[in-house]
Amino acid sequence: MSVFTEAEIAYLASQPLMRFATASPAGRPDVAPVIFELDDDDIISAGFDVTHTARYRNIQKNPQATLVIDDLATIDPWSPRGIKIIGSASIESADGAPRFRIRPKVIISWAINDTTPGIPKMERREVG
Repeated sequence: MSVFTEAEIAYLASQPLMRFATASPAGRPDVAPVIFELDDDDIISAGFDVTHTARYRNIQKNPQATLVIDDLATIDPWSPRGIKIIGSASIESADGAPRFRIRPKVIISWAINDTTPGIPKMERREVG
């Protein structure tokens, strides 16, 4: 059984970008829009020479990460939806290139599992 619901898996598969936030050991934040894919219960992100990014340096010393994947289902009526994932990140090699693997510990979603019109209900669950 996945840590994500079927609706969340379908939503993640439909989205091309996420925002990937990390922090240095001193707490200095960094956030970047990046591509991603779902790998079972983990999120994978790679890119061009990630070794030169703040994410790469931060994760080596502070593995905590937060991801946000969101959009607007409609503009009229205003209907935001999305998923926030809080977890731990690691650096691994795939085909000789480094990439990030983020393992969820907390998943917060809104307007994904419950699409009732109006202000979206936030759903929070600990999974790790």
